[in-house]
Amino acid sequence: MTIYSHSQRGFSLIELLVALVIFSVGLLAVAGLQTVSKQSNYEALQRTTAAQIAYGLLEEMRTNGNGIATYLAAGELGGGSLPAEPAPNCKAGAECNAAQKAAHDLWFWERVLDGDFETIAGVGAGGLLLPSLCVTGPGGPGVYLVTIAWRGAAALTGGVANACGTAGGNYGANNEFRRILQIPTYLDPSF
Repeated sequence: MTIYSHSQRGFSLIELLVALVIFSVGLLAVAGLQTVSKQSNYEALQRTTAAQIAYGLLEEMRTNGNGIATYLAAGELGGGSLPAEPAPNCKAGAECNAAQKAAHDLWFWERVLDGDFETIAGVGAGGLLLPSLCVTGPGGPGVYLVTIAWRGAAALTGGVANACGTAGGNYGANNEFRRILQIPTYLDPSF
């Protein structure tokens, strides 16, 4: 009489398929995390760019106190609202009064905001996506606010009560894609 011994060797096809499904779900989770990470990095880069622009403009305002009225009268900047460089350009020894310097500062920072100094095939590639910049303040000594709005990648709820950038409809039906950065500072134009 012959006795057959059945011992298991290796994996069955069902075990292999279950392992493959579990491994695939894990890879999909890693891909999802990578997507969220890239989106968060992009949002952080946009916020950093907005902060650098706001602080740069505030420094220009701080050094040109007599031109405060020009900064305040500019309205909402962004999207090429100041298309031509003002004359004189206040560079290379060109003499400018305070209002001319303020006009040139606003033109320069709008170009930075729109990304026009970084180009690919002649099109602005830097800056923020659909940006708006607003300057508010009392006109004399007091707190001035530079507000920058731009379009973010994901919808959010609960926005900031500030009208900068809301008129264009660039940020969704309820401004759910609107990102905003507000930098307040005390300025005394008389110094």
